[in-house]
Amino acid sequence: MTPDITMSFAVQSNPGVYALLLGSGISRAAGIPTGWEVVLDLVRKLAAAQDADCEPDPALWYEQTYGTQPGYSQLLDALAKTPSERQQILRAYFEPNGEEQQEGLKAPTKAHRAIAKLVAKGYIRVILTTNFDRLMERALEDEGIAPVVISHADQIQGAVPLPHMRCCVVKLHGDYLDTRILNTPEELASYDDRFNDYLSRVFDEFGLIACGWSAEWDDALRGSIERITNRRYTTFFAAVGTLGDRASALMKHRSGIHVPISNADAFFENLQTKVEAIEAFSQRHPLSTKAAVAACKRFLSDPNIYRIRLADLVNDEARRVSEELKSAELANTSEAITSETVTTRVQRYDAMCATLCALAFQIGRWGDRESIEYLAEAQKRLYATQTKQGSTFWIAYQGYPVSVISYAAMLGASLQERIDVVGALLTNELEYSHDETTLAIEAIPPFFWLENESWGKYLEGMNDKKAPLNEWLFKKLYGDFH
Repeated sequence: MTPDITMSFAVQSNPGVYALLLGSGISRAAGIPTGWEVVLDLVRKLAAAQDADCEPDPALWYEQTYGTQPGYSQLLDALAKTPSERQQILRAYFEPNGEEQQEGLKAPTKAHRAIAKLVAKGYIRVILTTNFDRLMERALEDEGIAPVVISHADQIQGAVPLPHMRCCVVKLHGDYLDTRILNTPEELASYDDRFNDYLSRVFDEFGLIACGWSAEWDDALRGSIERITNRRYTTFFAAVGTLGDRASALMKHRSGIHVPISNADAFFENLQTKVEAIEAFSQRHPLSTKAAVAACKRFLSDPNIYRIRLADLVNDEARRVSEELKSAELANTSEAITSETVTTRVQRYDAMCATLCALAFQIGRWGDRESIEYLAEAQKRLYATQTKQGSTFWIAYQGYPVSVISYAAMLGASLQERIDVVGALLTNELEYSHDETTLAIEAIPPFFWLENESWGKYLEGMNDKKAPLNEWLFKKLYGDFH
């Protein structure tokens, strides 16, 4: 099993347990400079203001001129005297101008977007970053997530406890609009005791996925990881090429796994894709569906006694499926259309609808008129979850869940030659929001099960029960629910 597969299974099976450690390699694709690159550029500006030549080594020129290594705070104080002026200087490094906006620079990268989607689904809750920019926060906000941001030790005391946070972004070296940023070797040599205690808890209680961080320069951060001896969860170290000596030593100390990558964007998109693929195949425990079917059969055996319990069984399952269909991923109708995205989405639909389909099959086969009404209500509920904006392709695919559940019920009905069930479900009036009502037969794509003139044979009594069903559909549903 390759390291990325191992990591994907670890993340998917332990939601919220893995923390991310993001270094400058995450934001470089967006055109964001590192903290040291900002310092060197500020030195050049300071030298230019004095008509001095600081090349070829701006840091050495500064040290020879001022007797100390260049620091972020000192340079800003020298170049601008008020907080507003300092902020304007910094914005040019971390916020895009008009030309950069057109080129897509200084905006959240594919890596940031993929991480935000993992956070939205509850797989990631804690993000540690050495970056000063706010790209991670912007990507999270685009997913409707307002993260708790800690960029200075003063903010730790008033922060919500980690177990109660949906998402926490810990900016280990500060924020670009806060001049207390850590940048020089001396500043990076140690952290405030409050930060050390906070990090010790994270590294002790969470698994770790590091990416874009070399471990070469951040002595305090490296020390925080080395102090923890527990191995509750695995440490994954994603890096391009071979690891450096310090990263290798750190990984050995943590009994970690090296994950070779080509770049951060591909790494996190791959992680997101694999986690979602595993999720799609992680259907509910078979016993839960079997238990639901067993209960359904018992309720159908005496509808007078169990009518309310049967109604609750179907309604509760339809409600659960409806809520899952409203998730950000399945409601997204602007996603790229590829064979992979279509397959993944259909697999998720199948997984979440499995139990309701099994109930629909039994009710379609054995249910009375009132129990068929429960299925009709489920049809309406699922149809109403659709959105009407975005790609027409994905809008159409939103009809898949209500279609497959209807097919399951009609397959059960076909085994007993029950035209009453077929008629009730196909003439059911479906409605989205306050739109005009639509008959189910118009809303359910017919190409899955109609073949030539077989619809007429279906209405005539369905002597050949397989004729109106696509061979794949028949085998799938019959094998699953009979």
